[in-house]
Amino acid sequence: MNLLHNYSELSLAREDMKSQSELYRPSVFWDEASTRIVNELCEHGIKHFRSLPNTLGFFVPTFGTPGNSFTQGQIVELCDHLQQAYPDANKALLALKQFLSGEGSALADYRVLLAADSPQRRPYLHTFSESKVGEPVEHFTFDGRWFSRSALNYLLGLSLLKKHLVPDEVPRAVLEIGGGFGTLGEVLSHADIEGLHYVDIDIPPTSYVAQYYLSEALGADKISTYAQTRDLKQIDIQALRPFSVLCAWQIEKLRGQIDLFVNFISFQEMEPNIVQNYLSHVARLKTRWVLLRNMREGKQLRKAGGWAGVDTPIFSDDYLNMLPDYELVERSVFPFGYRTMDGYHSELLLLRRKS
Repeated sequence: MNLLHNYSELSLAREDMKSQSELYRPSVFWDEASTRIVNELCEHGIKHFRSLPNTLGFFVPTFGTPGNSFTQGQIVELCDHLQQAYPDANKALLALKQFLSGEGSALADYRVLLAADSPQRRPYLHTFSESKVGEPVEHFTFDGRWFSRSALNYLLGLSLLKKHLVPDEVPRAVLEIGGGFGTLGEVLSHADIEGLHYVDIDIPPTSYVAQYYLSEALGADKISTYAQTRDLKQIDIQALRPFSVLCAWQIEKLRGQIDLFVNFISFQEMEPNIVQNYLSHVARLKTRWVLLRNMREGKQLRKAGGWAGVDTPIFSDDYLNMLPDYELVERSVFPFGYRTMDGYHSELLLLRRKS
């Protein structure tokens, strides 16, 4: 049963997007994915978005299946085989389950967070515990607090940033492009930042999901939505509510100054001209800090007749070249990023405005 007519704001944003420049429409990587995600949300309901196959495959990352490339069937078969072949190997079975579930990887990231963070300094990271909005298929609890892979990704990135902030420097105006389901906004909501304004810019349907998530997790009264800002000729960042989710084309209307710009794992899924345009607006807003996490080697190429890939990959140094007014402060795969099993590097880049 298709329930698209119940998602009026999503429908409005998707319709508005058709008349926008290709710079603000889904890239080749996201075009087919967006349609699949819309259909999935409408069939199963947005309340379950953190446990649906297409959302898990594109913007709800996991340490376990499907993020580790093991299917649920393979996991069950491997555990059953070990138990049957070695019925007394209880500790080995526990170790295998911890590996396949992703708990071991999540714990490794959490240990890095504990070692790297300075709890005495804002933005606070040690107070964060993630909500269960969206019915997450994967959630880990450490020291009584809840974490997803998405949350730990951002927490590690922010702990890298905190190393370089001068005493009492706290980013209060934060812009993100491609914010997934809104995790960074939720992390910042726990960070005790006075006067915080977080703005997430994305394409629908992802923007719609983030708007839903933050409204449910933080309260709708704290969120500025696409429908509320759609007809504004200019969007003053300081006039927005503490958390805002806008559509991609609205970035041209943004006015103000940004302390921190963030992009995690989505520039790599766009074509270079799209990224260049977004970064030109990041520079226009006189952003002080830029925090990026993307594949050093770029995303895989789209195969002939396929859609899960890019036409032109972007490499780490391309981001630096697109930001001539910024200097590289630090780049990190270890300990704050990630090396994949097949040797690719999810790399963090931290840049600061030269002036």
